[in-house]
Amino acid sequence: MSGQVAERTQTIGGHIIGTRGEGRGLLSGFAGAVHLPGDAGYDEKRQALYPGMDPRPALVAEAAGAGDVRAAVLAARERGLPFAVQATGHGTRVSPDGGLLLKTSGMSSVLVDPCRRIARVGPGAVWADVLAAAAPFGLAPLSGSAPGVGVTGYTLGGGLGWLSRAYGFAADNVLRAQVVLADGREVTAAPDRHPDLFWALRGGGGNFGVVTGLEFRLHPVSRVYAGAVHFPIERAPEILQAYRRWAAAVPSELSSALLLTRAGDGPDVPEALRGRRVVTLKVMYAGDAERAERLLRPLRAAAGTPLADDLRTVEYAQARMGGTPARHFDMYEDLTGPVLDALARDAANPASSVATVEIRHWGGAMADPAPEAGPVGHRSASFSIIVDAPDTDLAGELRPHGLGVSFLNFLADPGKVATAYTGEDLRRLADVKRAYDPDNVFSVNLNIAPASGRARHGRSEGSVRR
Repeated sequence: MSGQVAERTQTIGGHIIGTRGEGRGLLSGFAGAVHLPGDAGYDEKRQALYPGMDPRPALVAEAAGAGDVRAAVLAARERGLPFAVQATGHGTRVSPDGGLLLKTSGMSSVLVDPCRRIARVGPGAVWADVLAAAAPFGLAPLSGSAPGVGVTGYTLGGGLGWLSRAYGFAADNVLRAQVVLADGREVTAAPDRHPDLFWALRGGGGNFGVVTGLEFRLHPVSRVYAGAVHFPIERAPEILQAYRRWAAAVPSELSSALLLTRAGDGPDVPEALRGRRVVTLKVMYAGDAERAERLLRPLRAAAGTPLADDLRTVEYAQARMGGTPARHFDMYEDLTGPVLDALARDAANPASSVATVEIRHWGGAMADPAPEAGPVGHRSASFSIIVDAPDTDLAGELRPHGLGVSFLNFLADPGKVATAYTGEDLRRLADVKRAYDPDNVFSVNLNIAPASGRARHGRSEGSVRR
């Protein structure tokens, strides 16, 4: 009819909402945009990062501020809707089907205080924003491998970065957090305010509230010696053995990973590497090139002549170290003979289905936390190994020699959340969950159920092999 707009309604949680797709009947006082199925923008906003997921929330709400976060939490709780939070989507492993998906991407403020060496960020900030803000002052955050990753989700999951051997996990460097709780209260979590909540947030993921602001330390690192050196795959047995010995002696300012992988064949790949299986040594040293090369000398001597070498001094913000998809992940106290033998056999097999194996050196400050550091699990591990492939013989060979544990940032299976923690930390996390979210409102995530077992939307399963 001329001069009239057809109205569309939808029922969510027993309530009729949505005039022209706005959904304001559900989210009273919500200032940001709301998208219902069929609206322009709904399909874009509902997507997770991982192509295997096809989330179908009942509505997507884009928060414009902490007040919107509070309104969304209360609306979901009152209507009994599953509730999920997403900024960049990197950590989204559980689909918010039929629920309220809160997007915090627009809350992306970044403020750097160079005198105190701290940053304050909103929940939608990504590491590229923090790097750009901190670099002019010669400061660096404990960012990860990819600048597009969201700061808050990465940090709440632990946060393993290339400066973590020197300065600890990102979670260890959090000073305070602004949080909207399951009952709608807005609180500050810090060592002297809600200390149990503050402890749990630093490694416990999004289980205890919606973080609307995060404050953390920055460190005096402006330039690093970083990059990769590539060797023929035929040198894998010697390099693996040498890497185990060498890593045990290097200082915490030096971080490294050893990759057994196949180089690409694009024009940006050095001709000597194109399409070739190689052993790649990734290095970042928070110091000068001369000292770094002295430290690298024993490993270079064992590895032989490289095919390509792009180690150089760069601005920390410009170092691009890349990452490996964590299809199979485990942590190790040591690279024992059976582990090294299995890796060498796979490297020698031209028909191997494994795209990449990444052996990452841990330890340093990560293994030496301050008192009351957060529940980032299994700090005593010296190495992690990622196998980027579907179930393979290699993963099966390695499994008996690992700790049988995971790290929250790398965890793809929501049913194995318990393996990311020590038994003591898991029990304490469940107690904190009971205190702050006894009904498990924050459950569409890598979930930790409250100690009382009053979980409405499910319970984590799993066990830790100690």
